[in-house]
This record gives sequence, structure tokens and C-alpha cells, in this order.
Amino acid sequence: MYTLPKIERFNQDVLSKYHIYNSVFITLPFDSIGNTGVLLPLFTDICDVGFKKQETPKEILDFFAEKYLNSASEEEKIDLMFRFIQYIERQIVLFDAIEDAAFPVVNNMEGRGSLRDIKEKLDDKDKEDELIHFLENFNVRTVLTAHPTQFYPGAVLGIINDLTDAIRQNNLFDIKQLLAQLGKTPFIKNEKPNPFDEAVSLIWYLENVFYQTSGEMVQYLQKNIFEGKSINNPLIKLGFWPGGDRDGNPFVTTEITLKVAERLRTSILKCYYIEIRNLKRKLTFSGVDILVSELEYKLYRSVFYSRGEIYLTLNEFKAQLNKIKQIIIDQHQSLYLDEVDALLIKVNLFGFHFASLDIRQNSKIHDSVFEDVVKYFLQSNSSVFPENYFDLKEEEKFVVLSNTTANLDPTVFENEITKSTIESIQAIKTIQEQNGEYGANRYIISNNESALNVMETLALFRLSNWENPSVDIIPLFESVDDLQNAHAIMEKLYTNPAYSEHLANRSMKQTIMLGFSDGTKDGGYLMANWSIYKAKEELTEISRKYGVKAIFFDGRGGPPARGGGKTHKFYASLGPNIENNEIQITVQGQTISSNFGTLDSCRYNLENLLSAGVTNQVFNKGQNELTINEKDILDKLAGLGYEKYLSFKNHPKFIPYLEQMSTLKYYAKTNIGSRPSKRSKSESLDFADLRAIPFVGSWSQLKQNVPGFFGVGTALKYFEETNQWDKVQDLYDNSLFFKTLLENSMMSLAKSFFPLTAYMKKDPEFGEFWQIIYDEFLESKRLLLKIAGHKELMENYPDGKASIAIRERIVLPLLTIQQYALLKINELNKDKNPDENLIKVYEKIVTRSLFGNTNASRNSA
Repeated sequence: MYTLPKIERFNQDVLSKYHIYNSVFITLPFDSIGNTGVLLPLFTDICDVGFKKQETPKEILDFFAEKYLNSASEEEKIDLMFRFIQYIERQIVLFDAIEDAAFPVVNNMEGRGSLRDIKEKLDDKDKEDELIHFLENFNVRTVLTAHPTQFYPGAVLGIINDLTDAIRQNNLFDIKQLLAQLGKTPFIKNEKPNPFDEAVSLIWYLENVFYQTSGEMVQYLQKNIFEGKSINNPLIKLGFWPGGDRDGNPFVTTEITLKVAERLRTSILKCYYIEIRNLKRKLTFSGVDILVSELEYKLYRSVFYSRGEIYLTLNEFKAQLNKIKQIIIDQHQSLYLDEVDALLIKVNLFGFHFASLDIRQNSKIHDSVFEDVVKYFLQSNSSVFPENYFDLKEEEKFVVLSNTTANLDPTVFENEITKSTIESIQAIKTIQEQNGEYGANRYIISNNESALNVMETLALFRLSNWENPSVDIIPLFESVDDLQNAHAIMEKLYTNPAYSEHLANRSMKQTIMLGFSDGTKDGGYLMANWSIYKAKEELTEISRKYGVKAIFFDGRGGPPARGGGKTHKFYASLGPNIENNEIQITVQGQTISSNFGTLDSCRYNLENLLSAGVTNQVFNKGQNELTINEKDILDKLAGLGYEKYLSFKNHPKFIPYLEQMSTLKYYAKTNIGSRPSKRSKSESLDFADLRAIPFVGSWSQLKQNVPGFFGVGTALKYFEETNQWDKVQDLYDNSLFFKTLLENSMMSLAKSFFPLTAYMKKDPEFGEFWQIIYDEFLESKRLLLKIAGHKELMENYPDGKASIAIRERIVLPLLTIQQYALLKINELNKDKNPDENLIKVYEKIVTRSLFGNTNASRNSA
């Protein structure tokens, strides 16, 4: 029997089931939900027809109220809007669960990008030795961050998980019960979570998804590529930011950092304990049973009675498991050997740390901290720093910093930030003593602008009585200017004897983080992506020159505007001039639950990332190199896009538009993350302080998705008008990097819906500004369809296109309600005596509608 095309599998296993189970949801006996379930489809149709007629959200909602609500009062309309929001939120959960359940059917789990695909290509291409060498040195590191885009509370995530299982088994009784539970479970949090709460919710994914999936992947490679020999290289590494990411989050304290590290250790020991318990039922034979019981007892005490004390070292654990393994091979015909190997693989991957807790702080904070530290030593009549330190040139400061050592006591500082920054550095040492070096061995400097930022950070470690810190100092380059200067900054560090010595102690490896989010916010879509690509080439060249292995850590978000989209294609497209021995990416918010939330989706996406590295470094080695002419074209495109974006960003209505016409200011009210929505505490909105997530998310809520396409149409149009279209067409046809870049932009366009805000073109203040956005949208869409040879956006991804279409239809009423509420707020604010209570009600509607809109898009912020 032949396999159905992907779109047919989607229609059969997702679309049909959604219609069936949604009809079950409508019939559930909730208070007033039946009425809501009947009215909502009618409202959806009226929204659909209304926007086609170019009606405003207010006209659409007023028409619906007049037709179906018998001249309802404002209070009754508001009540129905809240009920619609509650209902739609749950429809989205249902659709998520159905898509998750169908994931292995819709996606070919053994097809292109899978481990099996790697094995089959190996058989064809006879590159076994090369592949084995590659896998012995390659790593995929997914770093879970606490960035606030996960709107589902823990209880709802649990329901999604159970509902997914019930749908997969077609268990109608369980499905009805879970839908009933869903209808009664609150979707909003009354209080913001603290960083420890965020850590606990993300550790669930480590325990229930990554632990099993990572182990199974490495075991498959060990059996099928390495012929049973152990892979000593930890192919899959996990990173963790909640509790360690201090940048802009005053709620991350040293106490929380240590508490999160302890929770990570306890969680991995609990996973080992459960597995040992299961092994104990199987390894019942002589010479083995006692050894297993010993491990069970020590792990049990370490998990449940430890109070920070460990009754078993990592080396002892590995030695005991290897001893058990050898006895099974020698005396018991290798009975249950696979199960012992499976546990050994996980112990090699996760140690006693589970995930490496990264510490991150902003360079601007470091500047003030270091100033405090120098002043302290000068006032103490210490010889650590010369009196004229602040007047020295950068090179002279390097000489001083290269020779600083001390034993700083954080408590001597009155400034809380100085005290906590020094404490966080000293906490890394404590975590390493308890969890091993991989427990915390990376310090990230965000907004890194100079080599001095790195040298001063290294000096802070040495001033904390840690002369040769077992820590990687990772500069994060974000703005366009910083990306362009990154290679010069790194050369200053590589040629500094003290830093060079530090690198020698770190195996001559230098991790460099590159930020897509702030790059796009700063320079627009084309310039950010091209600047990062060029920065990687320049950084690779300068690193190789000094014998340093550069490792790139990409700060990616969910949507294309923040480096998301078809991520694995970007890694497969990197040419030989970009170091690609490790793939390191941040994963945040609802992207964690959508891309790595189930065993199937986690396996699929991890295998695709691993396969991207293999494709680039083994099977297509030396390919995908851009020619000088192609780079010139990309330079021109990026420059044109940058000019267009800058003129747009500098428009006098840019900030007022976001403040008055978007949902930007409502992100701070959602209680979904511990971190403030902007860096400064000032009342006025400063673009530089604006965080990328609410920035990108606000454009997404408007269904305008500006950061994912603005400037693309203008850049392509130049080549069309100057009769050079063949140049960009050839580039699209021959460069996987450029093709992926434009395909991801098409996704941003496909998720845009300008009829929603078309009423703004008549606005006396913002009409002209709205038109600028819409014109660029139309031009980008026209030329992207032309270059792809398509009639519709995402034509070559029919299942993805269908999924977006259904999700957009589900949230169409929600978007309409949100815009209606924003219009009412603006209208009420213009009154001589505004009704403050009514304004608060409509503000609550706007905030509540953020949840469903973001969850429905899955990668919108």
C-alpha cells in the first residue's frame, strides 16, 4: 500500500479529527459554553465576510451584536467577548494536541534528515571513516531559555500531553474527560512566576522528553554506525538559562542560581534512579544483582535524603555500570546488555548536571560593576590597580588586567548589582564542585561591544580567587555594528598573552554567540541574517589563523524574524568557510513545547539538526560555498534592505505607532515570565531598551510581521528595475542559504493579515505609516512569489501552509476582538472624562487575547 502525500495525511489525521473533536467540545455541559459554541462559528463567518468587505473590527462586532444578540448592552457584549476568548484558547489547545498526536504520521520520521537517512547515505557514499570521525567531534547543543513566550500554565501543558496520548489511541472516553477538564482549567496566571518556577517547568521537558530521546539517538548511532563501540563524545548537550540568565532580570539571585543547579542535579539522579529500578527487575542473576542494588540504594539516598549530599560520585557510578556490563558479557550471554548500554549512554551525556546552567549578564552592567571593583581596590590602598586605571588606553588596561589576582568578598559592596554579579561568578565554582564542570562553565556577555568587555569579565574571575577558571567566556554580538566588528575584537583577544593562555586551558576552543533577535530589531531581516553569515566567515578565518576552534552559539527565537523557521536548512547551507563542528541554538517559550514537546517532535528536530551538520561536513563537504559575485549580490540586497528598514525605523511615527496601535505595552501585564518587558525602568519607550520578544510579538499580534519581511521587497525590486533579475534568480536557485532565508520570509508573509488593520489607513495620524508597511508587504509578496515561481505563499510546504490556515481561522475572531478592544480604548481615552473602569476591562480583553494569538502561531514571538 502506497503512502499518502503529506497534505493528505495532514487532512486525514489532523483536519478531520479537529472537526470531530471540536464538535464534541461544543456539546460539553459547561455553564453558558453551549451558547458560546453555537455563536462562535457564526461570529467567525461574519469576521471572514466583513474583512473581505473591508469593514473595521468595530463594524464587524457591532453587526454581529445587532444580528444575533438582540441589541445587547455593552456589558453583555463584553461578557460574550470574554467567553469567546476562553473558548478559542481551548480550541487552540485541542488543535495543538491533535497535531502533536499526528506528528509521526504527517512527518516521515525515517525520511530525509533522520538518522536512518544518514545510515542509508553512508551505505551509498562509502564515507564511514569520515562520518565516524565527524561524530566523535560534533555536538548539538539545545539551550532552553526562560524567554517569556510560553503562555500555557503547567496544568494546561499537562492536559495537552494527556490529550495527545488519548487522541493517538482514539480513546473517546478519555478525550471527553480531558476536554471537560480543559474547559474548567484556568489559562491565566494570577502572579508572575519567579525564575525558579520557570526552571521547574522547563526541567519537565528535560526529564520527560530530552532524556529519553537523546539516549535513543546516541544508542542508534552506536549500534548502526559504530558497530556497538561506545561513543565517548557527548553528541547531544543540553543548556539551561532559567536561574542563570541575569540580563535584564533583577529576580535572578545567587540563591536561585544555586537552587536551580541543585534541582537539575536532583532531576537527573531521579531519572537514573527510575532506570536502575527498572533494571533491577531484569538483572536478577548472580554477581550482578548485588551491584545493581548498591546503585539503587545510593541513588535513592542522593535523591530523597541528600540535602545537597551525594552518596555516589559520577566516576563511581560509571565504573559500577561498566563492571555490571562486563559481567553480563562474560557470564550471562549479554542478556539485557542493550538496557545497560542505554543507561551508560545517558550517564555519559548528562553526568550529574543534566544541563549546563549558563550565566549571562549585560556588558553595560559589567562596566558599572568593574568601576565599583576598581574603586574599592583603590580606596583600600591596594596595588591591584594603578590609580590612573580609568585614564589608561585599552591596550594599557589589558596589561593591568592580565596580571590581576585577588580574593574579593562580595559583601563589602553596597551596590546590590555589584555584589550579586561577583556572587554569580563565585557560584559557578560552587556548582562545579557539586555538579561537575559541566554544571556551569559558560559565562555570556550580552551586548558585547569590545575586547575590554571580555578581558574585564575574565579579570572578575581572577579577582574572585580563581586564577585559571574552568569557564568559557562567551561574547554575544547583537547589533549590526557589533557583528561587523566582531572579528577585530576577537583578534585582540587571541593576540593577548593572558587570554591566549586562558584559551589554551580551554582546549583552544572559543564559543561566540550571535544574536538574531536584536540584530533584526536593529538592522532589519536581510541585514541581520547576512551580517551574521559574514561575521561567522570572518570569525572562522581569524580563529583558524590563531589556531583557535570557533564554536558559534546562535541566539534564535521561534519566528523567522528572530532566526527561527527552517533552522536545520540554515546549518546544512553553511559553506566550508564557516566553522560548523557544533550546532548551538537557544530554544524558548512555545517553541520548546511545539518543536521539542513530545518524544516524536523532539527526535525529529534533534535528528534534523544532527543531520544538517553531517550533510554540511561529510556528504556535501566543500559545497554551498558562495562565490564572490554571489556575496556581492547579497551585500547589495542587505544594504538596500537596511536602508529601507532604517528609514522606516527612524520614521517619527514608528514608536508612537507601536505604543498606541499595537499590543506592545500589554506584554508586561501577561504574567508569563519573570523578566521585565524592557531593560530600563523609565516610563517613556526607548527603542534601545525594547526587548526583541515584545517587539516582534507586537507586530505579530497586528498580523503585520514587519521584522520578518520589511526591506525584502525593496531590495528585490532594485534588481528587477535595473534588469538584473537573473542575478537574484540564479542566487535563489543555487544557494541553499539564500533560498532558506527567503522561504522563511515567505512564512512571515503567510502569517500576515492586513485586512485586520486596514481601518488604520484612514487614521489621520497613522494612515500614511500603515500604508508604508502595507506597500512593502505587497512588494515583498509579489517578488518572493516571482523568485520562487509560486502562485501562493508556502506552496512547497502544503502541510505547513494548511496548518497555518486552520490556526489563523481559529484565531480570526480573537484578533477581531483584540482590535475592537484597542479601538475602544483609544476612543474612550479621547473623552473629556474617560471611564477608567471600562478602559481597564478593555485592556484586560487585549491582554487575554495575547495568549491565544501567540499560542496559535507557535512561533510568533
